[in-house]
Amino acid sequence: MESLAFVLAGFGVGAIVGMTGVGGGSLMTPILIFFFGVKPHLAVGTDLLFAAVTKAGGSVSLARRGLVDWPVVGQVAAGSVPASLITLWVLHDRGAADPVVQQLMTSVLGVALLLTAVATLYKALARKATPRQLAAADDTPPTRARHWSLPVLLGAVIGALVTLTSVGAGAIGVTALMLLYPRLPLPRIVGADIAHAVPLTLVAGLGHASIGSVNWPLLGLLLAGSLPGIWLGSRLMVKTPERLVRTLLAGLLGYAGLKLVAL
Repeated sequence: MESLAFVLAGFGVGAIVGMTGVGGGSLMTPILIFFFGVKPHLAVGTDLLFAAVTKAGGSVSLARRGLVDWPVVGQVAAGSVPASLITLWVLHDRGAADPVVQQLMTSVLGVALLLTAVATLYKALARKATPRQLAAADDTPPTRARHWSLPVLLGAVIGALVTLTSVGAGAIGVTALMLLYPRLPLPRIVGADIAHAVPLTLVAGLGHASIGSVNWPLLGLLLAGSLPGIWLGSRLMVKTPERLVRTLLAGLLGYAGLKLVAL
């Protein structure tokens, strides 16, 4: 019966990701911790590989449609992947199951969920600038940040955050890219964010697997539900009031974040 519950959880998260584009980590990790009692380090490690697999298919599809700007992906990954490896080294040195590390994961996860809630609400309520407004405001090439170091530094923050909590590569990443590359169209920002999430979550997930922080049977059950869920959600997207869904989702993430911070 519990196996079916995991499949249904994967399906529900996959459907929401397909409808809203919000990363599965911000939803799946708190579900595993709160509803199924999974230890934080196992929830994070399992969810990282869950995200790597689910986003790999999306990035291939986006790349074929020309919506992935690889220079942007490379600039952010130059900071995120090394930061992920450093964070994994610290977790390996201290031990992911150490009570202090578990408490740190829970607290940082709560903060990350609050940031994701703010980013999701911002995306739901912000008005989109027209290409003419963007061109008039800035003449920087679309795939070039205002300074080369900004994507690297931002990537480092996201890399450490994602490795520690599995949250940050979705709504936070998209919002950050919108600020760094204001002239880049939103579909290409989403494409770059999803493509960047694949190597980051794969490196972080395999690192967690090397220290025993991945529940492989659980991963299989979640993927069995999420893949058809994403397929269904992506087709319901055009019929869903995106602003309402994102606003409700922001409230849910904020509530979960506050509960984790208060633990």
